[in-house]
Parts: sequence; C-alpha cells; structure tokens
Amino acid sequence: MDRIAAIEKSLNCFVCGLVGLLPLLGLFPAVHALVCWRRVRARYGSEWNPAEAYLTGGFVLGVLGVLSSMLFILAVGAAVMANLT
Repeated sequence: MDRIAAIEKSLNCFVCGLVGLLPLLGLFPAVHALVCWRRVRARYGSEWNPAEAYLTGGFVLGVLGVLSSMLFILAVGAAVMANLT
C-alpha cells in the first residue's frame, strides 16, 4: 500500500467512524471503520502515516459507534420485554 492509499483509507476510516456514531444505522459503517483501521495497521504499520490521527480517531469513533448501537439494541429489547409483561 503506498502512502496516498494509506492516507485515503485513514480518512475513510474517520468518516465511517463519524457515521458509525448513529445508533443502529451506523453499525455497518462503524464495523467498516474497525476493519479499515486493522487493514491500514497491517499493511502500513511501522511506516510514517501523515493521517495517523484520523486513523486513530476513526478507530475510537468506530468502537463508540458499535457500543452505542449495541446499547440501543439492548434498550429497545428491554423496553419490548417490559411491555410484554
């Protein structure tokens, strides 16, 4: 992976992480951000990446997006179960 591709994928990771903050709708972009982060780390790991901050931010936002989606699913499930009783 050349440096330009690493920068583009790092920015892609950040944008997907931002979209991933939307509960439930952002689940797939959040997972994509995590996959992008892993691919860039695996292929471009030890070399200098000028968009490293975006890559790290995308990873953090992706994790938060997955957690918020899971929390939303749990809250809806709890509400449905409470309504059944």
